[in-house]
Amino acid sequence: MEPRRLTSFSHGAGCGCKLGPADLEALLGTLSMPELHGDVLVSSDTGDDAAVVRLSEDRALVATLDFFTPIVDDPYDWGRIAATNALSDVYAMGARPLLALNIVSWPVDDLPIEQLGEVVQGGIDVVTKAGAAVLGGHSITDPEPKFGMVALGLADPAAIVRNSRATPGSRLFLTKPLGLGVVSTAIKRGVAEPDLVARAVDVMTTLNDAAAEAMLDAAAEAATDVTGFGLLGHLHRMLLASGVAAWVDAAAIPVLPGVLELATGGVVAGGTRRNHAFVRPHTDWGELTEPEQVVVADAQTSGGLLVAATDGDRLAEAFERHGVTFAEIGLVETGDPGRIAVSGRLRTTGE
Repeated sequence: MEPRRLTSFSHGAGCGCKLGPADLEALLGTLSMPELHGDVLVSSDTGDDAAVVRLSEDRALVATLDFFTPIVDDPYDWGRIAATNALSDVYAMGARPLLALNIVSWPVDDLPIEQLGEVVQGGIDVVTKAGAAVLGGHSITDPEPKFGMVALGLADPAAIVRNSRATPGSRLFLTKPLGLGVVSTAIKRGVAEPDLVARAVDVMTTLNDAAAEAMLDAAAEAATDVTGFGLLGHLHRMLLASGVAAWVDAAAIPVLPGVLELATGGVVAGGTRRNHAFVRPHTDWGELTEPEQVVVADAQTSGGLLVAATDGDRLAEAFERHGVTFAEIGLVETGDPGRIAVSGRLRTTGE
């Protein structure tokens, strides 16, 4: 018998399998949280990328975790993507990775354990490249495979970059193209072109380390990484936490070639549909068609950094100096907190 494709086990590929932002808000609203110690610098109240606890005057611990179902069929690539995605939250806070722990669920009766070894090795190789160490983890048997990591990092408490400090006049920059959720859905459905898959894997396995270094060099005020809630979902959370609004130029947003065509054909993840419904009440779509709206709400896996900087020229120069591909996509403004106005149209393939 032919071995089953990894993505055939997934109810939703990559970060598209996350709880939607509306469901997550509803869940958090049921919880009674205790008063936090004064050394807790960042907690869950702003929906930031990671928790931050001050260890000393010049050192803070940054803690996060992320795991998901198979997003590609190659086990080594899945491991690399999952590790890159987990480390991204550390970089988004302006920290450097220190160590990681594996999170593993595996259908031992349906998939060979050697294949899991390839997944875990992919994660180890990415974390090693990032200058950190994988020091163990936890595994369970599960009919649906899942893999990810706890990621810990260190940072200067004075240099933590939060999602809650965007100010009117800040320019918005994005460091990776959109469309990764659409591509992962196309892979799962068996309709993704090999060249597009290779391009998406390259994007998802590119660490955000250089982007984070540039962000710190330019003293950017706010940042978040673009993952499961999509560009507009994460932007909305940043704006809401900062008490500001924003304008976005759709024509400036980078999109992987062929993604808009796939979205027009209905190749859209369920998580992306949930994102679209969540941001709809907070967004003035302008001229965007529904497929274009879906792309800017697309659930990304291991996406780029969304950075807000009042000195945009300095940030652009830092990105260039660190060899980071980027696009300036909009502007933070005064207005109803969390409100987004979109103008222009997404550029289609070849434009």
